[in-house]
Amino acid sequence: MAYTVTGKLGTEIKLVPETVIEEVLQNVEMIVSTIKNTAPLYRDFGLSARFLDKPTPVAEAILIAELFEAIEEYEPRAEVINATFERDERTGKITPRLEVKINA
Repeated sequence: MAYTVTGKLGTEIKLVPETVIEEVLQNVEMIVSTIKNTAPLYRDFGLSARFLDKPTPVAEAILIAELFEAIEEYEPRAEVINATFERDERTGKITPRLEVKINA
């Protein structure tokens, strides 16, 4: 079964998730929403900011590679099946939208 995760941290963080699926999805959301060097004592966690200030197609290509690598490294129970982006043409912001499969 595939689940959808976005790069928007809109949900409450649960310190004790009720299921493994909930735990893995929360972890993926945190990876996607965190820029490297912003997590105290865990500086390598998340995505690098290499994609910032790049043209949208270039930023998306860099971000896709970063997403796959980061999720493989930090949450090996999740497998990215598909990655797309939500675009805000007014602000230029892109938000990743991932379909993930859980291998737990």
